[in-house]
This record gives sequence, structure tokens and C-alpha cells, in this order.
Amino acid sequence: MISIAKKELHQFFSSLTGYISIILFLLVSGLYLFVLKDSNIFDFGYATLDKFFELAPWVFIFLIPALSMRSFSEEFRTGTFEILQTKPLTKWQMVLGKYFAVLAVILVALLPTLLYVLTIHSLSATANIDGGGITGSYIGLIFLAAVFAAICMWCSALTSNAIIAFLVGAFACLIVYFGFNALSKLSVFTGNADYYIEMLGIDFHYRSISRGVIDTRDVVYFFSIIFLFLFVTQKNLTNK
Repeated sequence: MISIAKKELHQFFSSLTGYISIILFLLVSGLYLFVLKDSNIFDFGYATLDKFFELAPWVFIFLIPALSMRSFSEEFRTGTFEILQTKPLTKWQMVLGKYFAVLAVILVALLPTLLYVLTIHSLSATANIDGGGITGSYIGLIFLAAVFAAICMWCSALTSNAIIAFLVGAFACLIVYFGFNALSKLSVFTGNADYYIEMLGIDFHYRSISRGVIDTRDVVYFFSIIFLFLFVTQKNLTNK
């Protein structure tokens, strides 16, 4: 598993793919927080990163599929998946190795955003910020990235075309993140099953953790979704 993860990380950072993805993420979030009108924290007037944590999931919907689209599709296209099968590796080790490599790149992308915390702390009139809320939001963002990565790994294992894997992955992340919330607002569900339908979506649990309270139900939900998609990815590889 570790050898697979090292190989994937080497591929990410031996070309411009990994660097460009991280730079674009930081550029978009930086412009949104400090430059663009009506969204920057200077116009907002409060020392908070709420705007960043609202934007980050939408950036992740495109960033994470771009990072993981080649995980298995490229192996299928070039025929190296057959070579991998000759190695003393189980399907779970293949899946987890590639999965943790994607997560590592995402964590590297998130690390420079800690400078935003220092920035709003220095800009705060009272030199005091909501540390609990920011910590909870970062934990929620990591869980969200982990779920998106698991979904995109499954999408990459479905096809040998990386572009199709990207498009399907982005659409699947969008549906799982926002689709259930939108579905719950339909008039037919209002007052009946709307709350339970909304609970099926990632957005509900992401917002819950972002309040700064780590609820066991949210943690179980995230781990369950991650395991589900990694499990079906492993089953798909076994069938191939």
C-alpha cells in the first residue's frame, strides 16, 4: 500500500498536475477572500473564515475529481493494471494506496490556508477569533475531501477514460453534496420527510461539524460513506 501511495505522489509532483491543482485552489480561495467585491473579508467586516468554508466545497467538487481521475482509468488505458495484479498486492492495498495519495495532496493544498487564520487573527479588532468554529470547519472540510476522494476513486475505476472519470466524479460529488438538500426542499416532502432526506446529504453533516461540535453521528456518517465507495471500488477491481 505504501509503495502504491509513494508512486502516486511521485506522479503528482513529478509533473505540473499536482502543483497547478494546488496553486489554482489557493488562487481561487485567496481572490474570493481578499479581492473580489462582496465576498472579501474586508467588506464583510468580521474576522471569520466562513466565506472560505462556504467556497471550499464547491472548489473541491472540481479539484478532487481532477486529482483522482487518472488513479485507475490511466492504469486501464495503458495496460499497467495487469502489471499491478502480478505484484504481491491485494485489491484493498491498491485502492487504499491511491486513496491516501490523493488525500495527502489535498492536505498539502489545505496547509497554506492556515495563513488565512493568522491573517484574520491579526485583522481582528480584539485579537480574538472563533477558534472552535474554525477548527470544526477544518475537520469538516477534511472529512468532506475524504468523501469526495472516495467517490472519485470509484468513478475512476469505472472507465479507462480519464475525462469521463472527471466528469462523472464531479457530477457524483455535486449530487451527494447538494442534491439531497435540494430534494428535501421540494413541496411534496416539506413537513414530512424533508429533514431525513436532508440528513442523507454531505452538506447537512458538513455544516453540523462546522459549528465546532463534533457529533458522533456525523463522524459515523462520513466514515460510512467513505467505506461504502472504497468497498465498491475494490469490488469493481475484483470483477475486472
